[in-house]
Amino acid sequence: MSMNIGEASKASGVSAKMIRHYESVGLFPEAARTDSGYRQYTAKEVSTLRFVRQSRDLGFSIDQIRELLGLWQDRKRPSRQVRALAQAHIEELDEKLKELQSMKATLEHLVHCCHGDDRPDCPIIDSLSQETAAPTATVHRAAGRNVGLQSGRARRRAT
Repeated sequence: MSMNIGEASKASGVSAKMIRHYESVGLFPEAARTDSGYRQYTAKEVSTLRFVRQSRDLGFSIDQIRELLGLWQDRKRPSRQVRALAQAHIEELDEKLKELQSMKATLEHLVHCCHGDDRPDCPIIDSLSQETAAPTATVHRAAGRNVGLQSGRARRRAT
C-alpha cells in the first residue's frame, strides 16, 4: 500500500516540509510519483522516515543520520560501529551541555546583579551590548563592582 506525503507525514511523525528537505539533501530517496506528480511512499519508506525522526530527536546531525541509515540497512554491520557513532555523539552532547551550563551560570549571575526595578541601569543589557561579549563567557563580581563579559575573561566596569 502506498501513501501520499500527508499520510506518510502523519504515519512517521515527520512533517511534509521535512520529508521534502530530507529528499533534497539526499538523506532520503526521492519518492515515486503518481501520473499526476504526487509523491507516493511505501511502508518501508515510512519506517525509514521514523528512523530519521527518532535519530533527529536524539540530536544526531544529518551526516550522522546518513551514516546510521547505512549501518541500519547493512544487516552484517558490526555493532561496534554503531556504538562508536553513538559514543561520539554522547561526547558532543556533553560539550553542548557544558556550554549550556556556562550560559546558564552567566545569565543567573546577570539576573542576580540586576535590580529588576524602575531604574534604567541593567547589567544584563550592559553585558549584551558589549562589543566583545561572548555567549558562553563567564561573569564575576570583583571588589563590589560589576564585571562585564569580554571574550571569556572578566572585565571590570565602573558602577
